[in-house]
Amino acid sequence: MGKRRGNGEGSIRKRADGRWEGRYTVGTDYSTGKRIVKSIFGKSQSEVRDRLRKAIEENRGPAINFNGDYTVGQWMWLWFETYSKPNIRPSTVKNYSNYIRNHIEPGIGHIKLKQLTALHIQQFYNHTKTDGRVQRWGSELEQQPLSNRAVRGVHMVLRQALQLAVNERIINHNPCDNCRIPKIEKKEMKVLPPDKIGDYLRQAKEFGVLPIFYLELTTGLRRGELISLLWSDLDVEKRTIKVTKTAIKLDGKLVTAPPKTPNSIRTVVIPQQAVDLLVEDRKNHPDSIYLFPSPRTGGIWSPEAIARLHKKILKAVGLDESVRFHDLRHTFATLALTNGVDAKTVSNMLGHSSSSFTLDVYTHVTTQMQEAAADKMANFMESAMPSAPPPEPPDPPQESGCKVIPFERVG
Repeated sequence: MGKRRGNGEGSIRKRADGRWEGRYTVGTDYSTGKRIVKSIFGKSQSEVRDRLRKAIEENRGPAINFNGDYTVGQWMWLWFETYSKPNIRPSTVKNYSNYIRNHIEPGIGHIKLKQLTALHIQQFYNHTKTDGRVQRWGSELEQQPLSNRAVRGVHMVLRQALQLAVNERIINHNPCDNCRIPKIEKKEMKVLPPDKIGDYLRQAKEFGVLPIFYLELTTGLRRGELISLLWSDLDVEKRTIKVTKTAIKLDGKLVTAPPKTPNSIRTVVIPQQAVDLLVEDRKNHPDSIYLFPSPRTGGIWSPEAIARLHKKILKAVGLDESVRFHDLRHTFATLALTNGVDAKTVSNMLGHSSSSFTLDVYTHVTTQMQEAAADKMANFMESAMPSAPPPEPPDPPQESGCKVIPFERVG
C-alpha cells in the first residue's frame, strides 16, 4: 500500500520487487489533456521520501516573494511558470524558456527589478545583437550575432513579464517601452516557377507521393497541418478538409496539438481532382486513420521525411534546391492572388489573421497586381475617351487694298 500524503506531495509505495517508488505530477500532456506523472525509485522509503521532496520543489519553480524584492531573473521565472507556461503551446514554452535561460537571465538577470532601466535593456539588446549566439556545439559559435527575429523574441518575452510587474505595482513603468529593437528581416520569398509545376507534380507521381504534394499546392497548408490530417477530416461530397490540429515535436516525439492560432482552425474547399487523388490513394492504406500515413511507421509522416522527398523532387526536375517545402505554401498563395482570387479568400484558406496580413506578406504579388490593374485602367480610359472634334474651318481670306464705293450718276 502506498503511503497517503497531502495534495502536491506525491505518493510513495513499495513495489513487488522490493524497491520503493515515489510518484509525482509534473504537468499536463498538451496533446491528450492527461496528467504527466514521473517516478523516483530507491532502496528505502526514507531515501525515496527525500528525493521526492527535492524533485517536487524543483518542479514548483521559484517561490513568491511578497515583498516584491525580485531580481529580473527571479521575476522572469515566476512570470513564466505562473502566467505564461500554462497558457501557451509546448513549442512556445521551449522558445520562452530558451530566451529566459540563455539570454535574459545571464544578461540582466542579476539586476534588481526595481532598479532596471531602459538603458540596461538597450545595452543588453545591443550586445545580444552583436554576439549573443548561445554556444552549444563548438567554439565556432562564439561571438556570433543573434538574428533580429531572435532579439525581437527576447524583447517580446521581457516586455510581457515587465508589464505584469507594472500591473502588480512592483515597478512604476515598463522600461521596455523606451527601447529600440531591430527591424524584421524580410527574406526574399521563393516559389516554384509556374511553368515548372507540371514537371514537379509529374515527378511527385513517379515517387508515389502525388496526392500529398498536389494537396499542398492547391491549399497552402502548413506542413504540420498537412501531415496530421485524418481521413475523417475529408468530406468527399462537399470537397472540404477540416484543419483542426498540427504536428509538433515535443521532447523528441511527434505529437498533434492545436494549430498555430485560432484563425488556423478552418475548413478548406479543395479541387475535385484532389478529392479523386485522395480517394484513389486511400486504397493503399484503407485501415489507417491518417490521410497520409507514413509508409515506414504507419503513423504520422515525419516532417523531415516530407522535406527530404521535396528536395529529391526538386533535384530530379532540375529546380533550385533552396526552395523549401514551406515555399509551396507561398507558391499557392502567389498563384491564387495573381489568378484573381480575392485576398480575403486566400487569407481564410491560409489561416491568416486577416487579409491585410496576407497582402503584407505577399507585397511582391500585390505590386504586380497593381501594375496590371494600372495597365487595364489605362486601356479602358483610352477606349472611353471621346474622339477629338474635327478642326474648325479657317476664316476666309480678306481682300487687300482700298474698298471702292459705288456712286450714283446725276442728271
